[in-house]
Amino acid sequence: DSLPDDPLIPDRGEFVDALHLLRRGRVLVRVAETDNRCVLDGCVVYTAYQPLARYRLIDEFKNPQGFPNVRYYRLSPRGREFADRACETWRRRPLLQRLAVRLTG
Repeated sequence: DSLPDDPLIPDRGEFVDALHLLRRGRVLVRVAETDNRCVLDGCVVYTAYQPLARYRLIDEFKNPQGFPNVRYYRLSPRGREFADRACETWRRRPLLQRLAVRLTG
């Protein structure tokens, strides 16, 4: 399996926040195929879905209590390993560096 050529993550702060919440067992909800926005823990996620899906960090699952035509995702085993490393690395960064990433994407 080769990774995509474009490693761009549009908003690294949102991406790390999504990984953190997914590590805690939260579910990413996608309502429309044509819209890359999703909902995670009650908040709109604008850009994190595409890199999460592109790098196979999330897996879709069937939610028997869910709504028709709504897709539900949780971390894949690969995603859990990545999230553990990424969140630890993020926590070790100095506060001003994390703030700069949040402001610049």
